Amino acid sequence: MGKAKIAITIDEKIVGRLDKLVERATYSNRSQAIEAALREQLQRLDRTRLTRELAKLDPDYEKALAEEGIATDGTEWPEF
Repeated sequence: MGKAKIAITIDEKIVGRLDKLVERATYSNRSQAIEAALREQLQRLDRTRLTRELAKLDPDYEKALAEEGIATDGTEWPEF
């Protein structure tokens, strides 16, 4: 996957904290630190979106749909 160069404006306090992470060798450079933070935030947003979508489901309807066609008696199952 390719990389894109962008210019951003960040609060000085955040830049200071970012530089400390680079100084401690937590990240090789600012770009890697920012990319990691963005990736983590985007993953968190994706999980949140999935949770919101799952909350829209009706458990009773989903259970009925999953059990649709399942016979209570095993003799009714087709032979394979």
